Amino acid sequence: MPSTAGRIRARRGRVPALAAALAGAIVAPALTGCAAQPDPGTVTVLNSATDTAEHTANQRFFDRCGRPLGLKVEQISVPADQIASKALRMASSDSLTDILELDGSELPQFAQTEGLRPLDEVGVATSGLSASAKSLGSYDGVQYGIARSVNSLALIYNTKLLKDAGVSPPTTWKELRAAANKLTTGDTYGMAFSASPNADGVYQFLPFFWSAGGDEAKIDNGRGEAALQLWKDLVTDGSASRSVVSWNQQDVNDQFIAGRAAMMVNGPWQVPVLSAQKNVDWAVASIPVPEAGEPAVPPIGGTVMAVPKNDGDPAREKNAGKVLNCLNSEKNQLQWGESVNNVPTRATAAQAYAKQNPKLAAFAELVTTARSRTAKVGTGWPVVGDALAGAFQSVLTGRTSPEQALHRAQQQASAGK
Repeated sequence: MPSTAGRIRARRGRVPALAAALAGAIVAPALTGCAAQPDPGTVTVLNSATDTAEHTANQRFFDRCGRPLGLKVEQISVPADQIASKALRMASSDSLTDILELDGSELPQFAQTEGLRPLDEVGVATSGLSASAKSLGSYDGVQYGIARSVNSLALIYNTKLLKDAGVSPPTTWKELRAAANKLTTGDTYGMAFSASPNADGVYQFLPFFWSAGGDEAKIDNGRGEAALQLWKDLVTDGSASRSVVSWNQQDVNDQFIAGRAAMMVNGPWQVPVLSAQKNVDWAVASIPVPEAGEPAVPPIGGTVMAVPKNDGDPAREKNAGKVLNCLNSEKNQLQWGESVNNVPTRATAAQAYAKQNPKLAAFAELVTTARSRTAKVGTGWPVVGDALAGAFQSVLTGRTSPEQALHRAQQQASAGK
């Protein structure tokens, strides 16, 4: 989810190591010249809050936390897919911001450079965070990033269509297939999901892959094939459109809103659009699992805030830590989560969120069992993600069997390491 603001501040210390380590993976021209002298009373943040409403909402919280500390917090916002390259350019010119906010899946490549400060060293309290949230901000067992709120995936369904068909929200894969089949009529498919050959499709495949026992560190362990077969069966029997191979998550939501899908897999970032629909009654349920009573294991998503090292000015690191502590108080997490329809990462705040937002309670429950995509494979995740995308694309288009697809995916992942 996602006006550039503020001045780029000078950085010193070990951040050039960040630039050197990422230079092989991210091509970006280095800035030249001398960096401006930093203002000791300003904390700068590099984030992806380019949307005016989000940028403004962020600033309210930054001002709320900075003023009592006698600090001004300034945002430098660029599109999410440009954060890494922007950070590289700033690091190479010794001007990286005091706080770096990036997608949780990108944290390992930054932490591996030793250019980030462990949060406990700058006084950031991470006790009380959910285990999944800690995993999202960790690398090699060390907490480098903290998320104010997180998201995941759930089953969103059209309450009227299910009621008219006499169908209850499915809880198991068997029930999912039966419900999707019964709900498929006319121009309406029973089920919609994204199987695009990119991050959207992989994100939506993971709840099924992981819940079946699939392992991203050993893709061909014999467990993930069931998830591929489920997706293939849904498409083959006509319960899901063959177009899922090209739909991203927004496309899936569009199909649902248009009445061409009775159920879909999607996330809380779709809530504003769904809530604006006058003719669509919807509700949220947990992701169906292979067998009754088993926990759903979806991916956890969101951004984390980290503190780049600044050995030449440790006071700036401490100021960044103070701001992060304030942003992640129970009160601020809860208010921020409600403003962006994401779940707070502090357990007490998450419980309050579920109570105050019962329609979205399923998301709050799901993030407790959610997993980080990088927890097992770290910086190898991009290669693994590509391999999984190739696997479900080849199965859904009839090129290979689930077993062959995951065997090839493992070979691809191993070759890419």
